[in-house]
Amino acid sequence: ALFSLFKEDAKMVKTVVIDARAHMLGRLASIVAKQILLGYHVVVCRAEQLTLSGGLVRQKMKYERFLRKRMLTNPQHGPIHFRAPSRIFWRTVRGMVPHKTARGEAALERMKVFEGVPAPYDKVKRMVVPDALQPLRLQKGHKFCQLGDLSTSVGWKHQNTMKELEEKRKVKSTAFFEAKRRMIALRSKAIAQVEAGKA
Repeated sequence: ALFSLFKEDAKMVKTVVIDARAHMLGRLASIVAKQILLGYHVVVCRAEQLTLSGGLVRQKMKYERFLRKRMLTNPQHGPIHFRAPSRIFWRTVRGMVPHKTARGEAALERMKVFEGVPAPYDKVKRMVVPDALQPLRLQKGHKFCQLGDLSTSVGWKHQNTMKELEEKRKVKSTAFFEAKRRMIALRSKAIAQVEAGKA
């Protein structure tokens, strides 16, 4: 649904910026994987607010089973167990892409994933993907947890830092939006005065 408008004119948008807040992890990953394989550049922000179905205790048990999977003779050879939400999402998308081919490797390079909303994407319009939104896709009453909480429970150490940065960003974005709204009002008023003068 989000990318249907790009099918009409692929040159219209070079980079799609997605706000991952309240999106289902797997559903969003599958959509992003398809689009980067088609050639779109995708940026995913606020990965720590992605949603997983199932409670935090259940998800933590699943992730701890994954952490026990390692190479016996030299664990440094892999598998690599990421703790940061952005890297967990990146690894999920990688599993949906033929990353060992040149086509898949190039597709992964077209995707960027961040915790929070870093510059310059804080000044860019961010989109949502209705097909992956948790309120629309998860049945009412089902348990869910946030990826940031899961990451913190398995060793990610920057959740509090990200919350502080997000609060500062929201204050700045609110001031920016108010200034922009005042400018639009002044512009429309000036245009109305000019048209009235011509009449």
